[in-house]
Amino acid sequence: MSQVTLGTTGITVNKNGFGALPVQRVTMEEAKKLLRKAFDSGITFFDTARAYTDSEEKLGEALSDVRDQIFIATKTAAGTADDFWKDLETSLKLLKTDYIDIYQFHNPAVCPKPGDGTGLYEAMLEAKEQGKIRHIGITNHRLAVAQEAIDSGLYEVLQFPFCYLASEKDLSLVRQCKEKNIGFIAMKALSGGMITNSAAAYAYLDQFDHVLPIWGVQRERELDEFISYIDNPPVMTEEIRELIAHDQKELAGNFCRGCGYCMPCPVGIEINNCARMSLLLRRSPSEAQLTPEVQAKMKQIENCLHCGQCSSKCPYNLDTPRLLEENYKDYMEVLAGKPL
Repeated sequence: MSQVTLGTTGITVNKNGFGALPVQRVTMEEAKKLLRKAFDSGITFFDTARAYTDSEEKLGEALSDVRDQIFIATKTAAGTADDFWKDLETSLKLLKTDYIDIYQFHNPAVCPKPGDGTGLYEAMLEAKEQGKIRHIGITNHRLAVAQEAIDSGLYEVLQFPFCYLASEKDLSLVRQCKEKNIGFIAMKALSGGMITNSAAAYAYLDQFDHVLPIWGVQRERELDEFISYIDNPPVMTEEIRELIAHDQKELAGNFCRGCGYCMPCPVGIEINNCARMSLLLRRSPSEAQLTPEVQAKMKQIENCLHCGQCSSKCPYNLDTPRLLEENYKDYMEVLAGKPL
């Protein structure tokens, strides 16, 4: 069994964190079944957020009776101290707990610090003094904000996208967290669905003994894969190295990770899926992407205003309108029977 300790928090778990964003897409009963099966199988770290609609409620319903045997990380996107306290109290109520193990600022545009005028970090410290939270974390998709959080010395845990498609700048953040004993939670360990071999994803991340991946789980078969890795963790083989090298070559450069921070689009384009449609067609059964419903979503690209709102909000600085045009062109060719 591979285990990881998150920096100075002392939180030690196996390398299978449960990412609870996807459970908002299933019924309460389905979610409870998944979450309980995860716990019964040895998964003890669960990550959610106030912004994930009913995810916290489902986690509370499923696991409140084993609260002392699990670790819960949740997040607030509050911009003021008042909203911080409202979010925290709501999360505690829904999670059916009186404390949160890691409370994280949720993808802020700037790194909260004492004296910055928002009162957010001061509220975080007060919540910790009151025992309502145990450790302070931050999540982000922006390299600059993540770097600032590391340099500040104010955060015990950083959550950031990390997988085998990482750039050298991403890897630098991971190394710095190791050097400074800051816990590192790897979100998007499957790069928003672009990585289709979970064993390869696990084997790569297992090389970093301070990194905890959280796997977004929505279906039982997905959960079963990660449960199997608890007792039989995948190791880096030559076959896996070759697969990773192939994916790195195919997916190198600017591609949409599907994070959704560009949304909503003023003309209703489902950017986070449409801007990566070419890759989805190459890497998954194309039939699922050629339905009338998906065709209608892709056709919305014709209405793009080129307003630049999506590009301005993209944490990866992508030229999103150009990506949409390229993906629409590829999509129409596939519909016409031409191979990509």
